Amino acid sequence: MLRRSFMTTALAALPTAFVTRRAQAAAATELKVFISKQERPSVMRQAFDEYSARNPAAKVTIEAGPTTSEAQAQYLNTVLSARDSSLDFFLLDVIRPAQFAAAHWAVPLNSAVGDVAALMKQYLPAYAAADQVNGELVALPGFADAMFLYYRKDLLEKYQLTPPKTWTDLTEQAKKVTAGEKDPSLQGLSFQGAPIEGAVCTFLLPYWSAGHDLITNGKLTFNVPAAGQALALWRGFITNGVSPRTIAQATTEDTRQDFQAGKVLFAVCWSYAWALFQGKNSAVVGKVGVAKLPAVTGGTSVSCIGGWQWGVSAFSHHKPQAIALVRFLSSLPISKLLAIKASLLPVFPQIYTDPDVLKVNPWFAAAGPVLASARSRPVTPRYNAVSEIIRTDFNAVMAGTMTGKAAARNMEVRLRRVLG
Repeated sequence: MLRRSFMTTALAALPTAFVTRRAQAAAATELKVFISKQERPSVMRQAFDEYSARNPAAKVTIEAGPTTSEAQAQYLNTVLSARDSSLDFFLLDVIRPAQFAAAHWAVPLNSAVGDVAALMKQYLPAYAAADQVNGELVALPGFADAMFLYYRKDLLEKYQLTPPKTWTDLTEQAKKVTAGEKDPSLQGLSFQGAPIEGAVCTFLLPYWSAGHDLITNGKLTFNVPAAGQALALWRGFITNGVSPRTIAQATTEDTRQDFQAGKVLFAVCWSYAWALFQGKNSAVVGKVGVAKLPAVTGGTSVSCIGGWQWGVSAFSHHKPQAIALVRFLSSLPISKLLAIKASLLPVFPQIYTDPDVLKVNPWFAAAGPVLASARSRPVTPRYNAVSEIIRTDFNAVMAGTMTGKAAARNMEVRLRRVLG
């Protein structure tokens, strides 16, 4: 009895604020997020914890999934088509908003954010446009991405070379350096040749550079000769020995890991690779340069935009709490945090000139203009089908089972069936 009386008195004596915090923690809403292992979950954890510190009633549980865009999409398609309420919010590839809007898998955010035009004006234009489908705000920008040309700065300096402006320049430089190094393990160029989402962008780089579009105003504007030339360019890197024959199996991570191990001169890869190239397990620390992607002769340098958006599941039981959280995650301070801690490209233009960010990532100064001129893959609810057509035919050419001309004709026939 004395013990019970003592405990009652002690609890009554606790500060009200402490009791309130305990009560809030006990009543916390658990919000489950799906992100890729590639999206630096440990850094994302810092952003989630910052939100929970400000909002003790919200706790975030991470479900980390596969690294490739198509594997992530497959998982989300399975969960959301089953109307599964286990996920509350997720990171969505920039190519997916139209699909999610058509399927009604994401909560429309128009009413939650108020003045949509004023809000979206803050972000890089490509992301503001990608997240709005037929007037519906499907998601909010999380972080940007684009393809860059990474190169071995030390080797180009050794042979008195500057970063290539055209793909022809790159071929000549790769042959010169690899011949001089006499290292059979050194690849001249690594890119994504496997039938993954990155292969779609790989195909489009020279196609866009030559001034062609895939879809215009929702209509197919596929240029078969230009597509054949783009495919032949990539296949040419294999036949002339600049890229290995195994490039047909190369994923984004294969390119990143090979470059990081010091086995690649030039690499076409995404922005996330930069931070990993500077890590303790990297063989190229201090030896990495970043440049615009080369153009086709007579063309213009073009990059393919990537990036990830925060969306709220239409089947979540905690929609208001999840919407509040994604608005926080899509804010300028969090974009800056992700830039500093994880080298994830900001969705706010002004961060590319922020002294705090440039101190950690000086290459962001050059990344800003690349993002501003980068292009988005076709925005269509049928994007999954479009992607499958391009990446499988592209891979067939890289594997040597189809010529560039035949693959281009095949792409056109298949795309017309899908898009009309």
